[in-house]
Amino acid sequence: MLFAHDTTAALLLAADLVNSADLVNSAGLDDIAALDAFLGRHQLEPRRRTTAADLDAVLALRPRLRAVWQATGTEDRAGLVNDLLRDSGARPRLVDHGGGWGWHLHVTGRDAALEHRLAAQAGFAFADLIRLGEAGRLRCCEAPGCQAVFTDLSRNRSRRYCDTGNCGNRQHVAAYRDRLAAREVSGDT
Repeated sequence: MLFAHDTTAALLLAADLVNSADLVNSAGLDDIAALDAFLGRHQLEPRRRTTAADLDAVLALRPRLRAVWQATGTEDRAGLVNDLLRDSGARPRLVDHGGGWGWHLHVTGRDAALEHRLAAQAGFAFADLIRLGEAGRLRCCEAPGCQAVFTDLSRNRSRRYCDTGNCGNRQHVAAYRDRLAAREVSGDT
């Protein structure tokens, strides 16, 4: 299933924000410069100058976003999403301001606080997944010891590992080595 560009972008941003807490696999948000770089990578525009208060508020948003990934049922997940949307003061509107994106949603006013913009964008993206029956695409990495989250955007919904490190590669190499060891034990070389 293909999702609208703004939905996909918001899901990727939300996952990266959650994963920024895991300093083993991703760049942390240690200071304002790191937050600015993060926002630039995700092309969050327009944006005003970020402050220490913005950084603190964005860091406080991470556990709320992680909770959406960890929710075990649609009712629980929908409640968390509704809380994000309510608390963000979302005011959605359709815009086409050039840049090749075409018509898309802006979900807060230009003057909204950064954490409210991020919460509203993520909230609307999560809402899209829930209403389309695709919330199962919100996944946690299956690699042992990895706490990363991701949105499975593959056609067949088969993704199992994050891309914050080399989780998938490590798991595939380990499985290959296990198969080789099993062949050696059974004498099938």
